[in-house]
Amino acid sequence: MAAIATSSGRIGFVETGGSDAVPIVFLHGVGSDKSVWRPQLEHFGQSRRAIAFDYPGYGESGLLDGASRDDFAAAILAAMDALGVERAHVCGLSLGGVVAIAMHARAPGRCASLILADTFAMHPDGQGIFERSTEASRTIGMRALAEGRIDVLLGSEATPELRAECVEAMAAIDPAAYRMGAEAVWLADQVERARAIGVPTLVLCGSEDRITPPALSEELVGLIPGASLEPIERAGHLANAEQPAAFNAAVDKFLSAAEQ
Repeated sequence: MAAIATSSGRIGFVETGGSDAVPIVFLHGVGSDKSVWRPQLEHFGQSRRAIAFDYPGYGESGLLDGASRDDFAAAILAAMDALGVERAHVCGLSLGGVVAIAMHARAPGRCASLILADTFAMHPDGQGIFERSTEASRTIGMRALAEGRIDVLLGSEATPELRAECVEAMAAIDPAAYRMGAEAVWLADQVERARAIGVPTLVLCGSEDRITPPALSEELVGLIPGASLEPIERAGHLANAEQPAAFNAAVDKFLSAAEQ
């Protein structure tokens, strides 16, 4: 793990692999950081350059006061610039999917494809989730928020080890950064941006996801021209970490077709 200086400040990243294949970039959710992508970095680093980034204020990135989802997108593009990545497959989960859509809106030519996991264009209860989560970050703190949310976050087959990792990752987030991330994800309305996506797109969703349920992924697929939907069985909101083999296989299949 490391950080790199960019035009958006210091951005944390972890990287594996390297080849002539198009790189893949991973974007985390509001309650985690780049470490959530460990199973994907290990897998995809065997065939291509694989990079997971922190948003401003998360992990090893510097805080950028008042950052929006578009600022997060600009920061990731700036980090790609700093690492010499001109074009990449962009895989984002939850907030990461929202940021991936914003990246495509800002610089479509830099997105070889989009992989949007457990996310949405607009959440029907976004305002309520935003208000409840940000209030909790102020009143009870990040650790208590994480401990109270973990049962909703993960599905039935999540291991005790994963549960503990998720709580620790969320507890470590700067509350100010978390509130920026919460606004970026839960108040998003990117319906028109989704309709304008012009690259191959895969939508993934845990079958047990209660935070961004499968119906929202179905709506997203309906908005994006040519998008396909792949359910990840026996997974909750963190499908990539709960069922990494199934998640990786679905992405491998998608990339194989997208790169033909």
